[in-house]
Amino acid sequence: MKILYAVQGTGNGHVTRAREVIPILKKNHDVDILISGTQADVGLPFEIKYQFHGLSFIFGKNGQVDIAETYKKSRLKQLMKDIKMLPVSEYDLVISDFEPVSSWACYLSGKPCISISHQAAVINKKSPKAKSFDPLGKTILRSYAPSTSQYGFHFLPYDANIFTPVIRAEVREKKLLNSGHYTVYLPAYDDERLVKILTMVENVQWQVFSKHNKKSFHQKNVWIRPINNDEFIDSMSRASGVFCGAGFETPAEALFLKKKLMVIPMKGQYEQQCNAEALKNLGVPVIKNLKKKQVQKIIDWVSNGKVIPVNYPDMTEKILTDIIERESKALSVKKPSKIKQSDFKLFRNYSFFKKLEKSSS
Repeated sequence: MKILYAVQGTGNGHVTRAREVIPILKKNHDVDILISGTQADVGLPFEIKYQFHGLSFIFGKNGQVDIAETYKKSRLKQLMKDIKMLPVSEYDLVISDFEPVSSWACYLSGKPCISISHQAAVINKKSPKAKSFDPLGKTILRSYAPSTSQYGFHFLPYDANIFTPVIRAEVREKKLLNSGHYTVYLPAYDDERLVKILTMVENVQWQVFSKHNKKSFHQKNVWIRPINNDEFIDSMSRASGVFCGAGFETPAEALFLKKKLMVIPMKGQYEQQCNAEALKNLGVPVIKNLKKKQVQKIIDWVSNGKVIPVNYPDMTEKILTDIIERESKALSVKKPSKIKQSDFKLFRNYSFFKKLEKSSS
């Protein structure tokens, strides 16, 4: 079977999952790889057939998406061109990990598109949802990468088509130690803010992996280093705890590694707000921001935080095999997703960014 596997390159989670998924798909299928987006720090060690600028939400430095920078780097005309030119009709199966070019190309041509992503789990009615009212956030999750079938990964299997996280082999194989330090990955905050707050939590070594600095340095008990995949995994495996954003892959890996976990969801980011709610239900402490009034909560977590037990077995190959078998049988009866055609205007209309900016303020 000829498969197009499309990966979202905004953030590292989609790419790290793809590093596990692609070799499994290649065992029995002819696989072409598409990647779009500009924010990932982890590469794919495979031949890339299509590489697009896509539509990336750019991390800011104050706990939220940088709306101005997102709009500046959006290249909406090129996005439309790439969608129209992508030859999805050449493939038996199109699988999208929340990747918009492939998803919209399928949608506009009436071709089935299979979503295998964390976002597919977040929008499932049975998954935990953010308590705050955010219709725009829900619209983005629904319309950013439309699909005809949805299979998701989440912290717990909330529904039949939701599975526990894909934990990469490098993490599964790590020997667990406790060197006493805490690993930090908060890409939506700048180094100055991180140093200011974390130095208030004394007698703790903080190992911060930064998207905003290319050189290592330390100030008091805070070590700042540029993001490096191997060093980050090593730091997590030896940490007492992990302090990170409310994304998906890093919290899931921290839980798998039996590390204490604390998260901060990005402001105005509906998916992370939903993740934070799911983690809170598991017993993971969640704080709203990185301000001085949160320092005591961080101190309490360092002193009294507990490991949350989870069971994340290695089921990736079985899950993919079952999905492909099911979708192959259904190919002849699949119909286009029930996404309103008007939703496509989100990607052509500046008002989309203005609304997002308003929701984040």
